[in-house]
Amino acid sequence: MSVVRSDIAILGGGLAGGLVALALARLRPDLSITVTEQGSTFGGNHFWSFFATDLAADGMELVAPLIEASWTSYEVRFPSYRRVLETAYHTTTSRRLDAALRAALPASALLTGARVLTASTMTAELSDGRRIAADIVIDTRGIEYFNSMSGGWQVFLGQHLKLSKPHGLQRPVVMDATVPQIGGYRFVYCLPFSADEVLVEDTYYSNSPDLDTGALSARIADYAKAQGWQILGMLGEESGVLPVVAGGKPYRPQMACGGTRAGLFHPLTSYSLPEAVRFAMAFAEMVGNNRHDLASISGKYSSSVWNNYGFYRTLTAMLFAAAEPDERYKILERFYHLDRGLIERFYAGTCTITDKARILMGKPPVPISRAIGVLTGLGKRPAPLADRRTQTHDTREKP
Repeated sequence: MSVVRSDIAILGGGLAGGLVALALARLRPDLSITVTEQGSTFGGNHFWSFFATDLAADGMELVAPLIEASWTSYEVRFPSYRRVLETAYHTTTSRRLDAALRAALPASALLTGARVLTASTMTAELSDGRRIAADIVIDTRGIEYFNSMSGGWQVFLGQHLKLSKPHGLQRPVVMDATVPQIGGYRFVYCLPFSADEVLVEDTYYSNSPDLDTGALSARIADYAKAQGWQILGMLGEESGVLPVVAGGKPYRPQMACGGTRAGLFHPLTSYSLPEAVRFAMAFAEMVGNNRHDLASISGKYSSSVWNNYGFYRTLTAMLFAAAEPDERYKILERFYHLDRGLIERFYAGTCTITDKARILMGKPPVPISRAIGVLTGLGKRPAPLADRRTQTHDTREKP
């Protein structure tokens, strides 16, 4: 059995683990790092998008090499109105994450093609027979267990399409909820990469984690046809099933964890990129302050973030317990009437007390009795989440 030794070993080469590695390479070049990934490349095959207002300047600097495309604004579409918001929007890709890791770290530090069989605070066993020994092992492999949480699921299929002629989109369409409301809150998400290339994703906030790729693929084709687009071919495809959390807490192993495995994601939007960036920067600082108690320190960090998102979990409960599935869109339709700054803070996870009051004030777009029941905890509650892995650990990060 060969032994791979380093100061820090990162289990999982997805978005969260990759960002931790890049932050350490940048801020702690004195430390040796290894990153494990069961696939042949880092990051899988995904798009991750975020708003410019999600990140501080240092976080933006860290993620900048991963950015594939940027826009100065985005739009949303609902049955009663359309709105353009002048907030910059960026998309990163797993291809760029893989390239950034290979540029920042020596080849000997990047261990691909092997699953982690067992892991502890200082060791890990890989499926190819290698053993990792490190001062610190951090697990960023994504959520493993869901049965300690309640809520629903964000289910999606995305296709990167090549069209016969320009699509006419000037900016991303982050939510197009003018489509038929099937199986819960449904919207289509579009990223225009060039005049004749567009990513189209069909997304559902559903009670069920079931993903019917055939049905969603047909609906994407129908959507393209309705826009007057003729599809020449598909350049790529991704799908995912992500938790949308209304209550409970994630299960955390007794070791340092990051990313969604540590519960570092927005409970309503399923965004994980902003929290992954923040954690990567914080972890590099944690290593410098106290290398030998990182399981406890990182656990306290993650718990603090989770507690900060309590209000957002209440809104998730409102979506899944107070609204009928085909009327869930009304909650987002009402939300997007609010001030742009509030919307930016909502996605960044930094809502003020005043913001929270403004989100809740006025007549709710759901039955009042149900809304009161959710807010008081005395009414209907979202169902427990099934105990299953996500079908994609980190995704393109759309709201």
